[in-house]
Amino acid sequence: MRIAASVFRCLLFFIAFHGIGTGEAFTGTYGINYGRIADNIPPPEIVVSLLKAVKIKNVKIYDSDHGVLRAFKGSGLELVVGLSNDYVKEVNSSEDRAMEWVKENVHSWLPDTHIRGIAVGNEVLGGADQDLEAALFGAIKNVYKALSRLKLTDLIKISSPHSQAVFANSYPPSNCTFKSSIFQYMKPILDFFSEIDSPFSLNIYPFIAYKGDPQHIDLNYALLQPNHGIDDPISNLHYDNMFDAEIDAAYAALEAAGYGKMEVEITETGWASGGDEDETGASPQNAQTYNYNLRKRLFKRKGTPRRPKIVIKAYIFALFNEDSKPGPGSERHYGLFKADGSISYDIGLSGVSSWHASSSFYALKDFSARGCLWPSSLVLVTCIWILLLDQ
Repeated sequence: MRIAASVFRCLLFFIAFHGIGTGEAFTGTYGINYGRIADNIPPPEIVVSLLKAVKIKNVKIYDSDHGVLRAFKGSGLELVVGLSNDYVKEVNSSEDRAMEWVKENVHSWLPDTHIRGIAVGNEVLGGADQDLEAALFGAIKNVYKALSRLKLTDLIKISSPHSQAVFANSYPPSNCTFKSSIFQYMKPILDFFSEIDSPFSLNIYPFIAYKGDPQHIDLNYALLQPNHGIDDPISNLHYDNMFDAEIDAAYAALEAAGYGKMEVEITETGWASGGDEDETGASPQNAQTYNYNLRKRLFKRKGTPRRPKIVIKAYIFALFNEDSKPGPGSERHYGLFKADGSISYDIGLSGVSSWHASSSFYALKDFSARGCLWPSSLVLVTCIWILLLDQ
């Protein structure tokens, strides 16, 4: 019986590793941010098998790491790569540098790695670096020019995620406007995105809003739980959750600025499962509730009260807890999965139990630490290791 059980575990691992029978993901509504500021998370090859097992097809990374691009080759997963803030100024200064970056980090990986977007910078506007803010539009334009010269603009979308720091206010939602201090940098980006049909990309965190004012914000409203909601006195629209309200605040700001036809996409949202003592609301239960309700809401493929016909697409933050992230404790507790590959909390993802064979995972992680590659023969080696362990 022990041998049979071990063989069965090997079979489960083999299926997960090769992605057999994982089916189609919910392309167009649900995605995940795959951050890697950690020293203890699985290697990219194992991450690919996990994503396929749990049927998450849309994936966003914050750089263009070649190890990740190589692992995603042939997987069928849709990938958005990032041109990080560190490269924005130099890409702004030179069309040739932009072309070099696109060729090296995008074009050379097509078509086997399904790169479908480039996020130029992350939360640049509203930050402390005015030189970086001034360089963002030029970097976006130069990257697009490179894509155009390579005839890739129909395949790959350009975006630039913003934080809510770009808004002067967001309550009530219909009263939201852009900060005047950043609009000089925002306007040319919005003009250009209107021309090339790119969305307005926004990172929103009801958790952060709630922990900042827990006495005046209903936790159930923030968690997409049943509640009385709020009424917008200007638009007369009713909101039963903060997620929708924050998206409609962005739509209101775009309308006020003259970009009423631009679509909003959510490039980050999540809830911390832990944090510092003063981070009210950071708990596994709240994180589970938010992510479960959000996933259910996204799969209904509906819009917001202000834009009921525009289906919302969101990238969840994040795939893993990242133990090396700086900042408050919550920054290290956004992952749907722990570093060992087990789920942080159950939000109804299918395929998790069959994917996670813990002894197999640790064996592979040990091989990764030694700098080994991940050929199919390694699957056999791992299975032999499991059999010997169980004797």
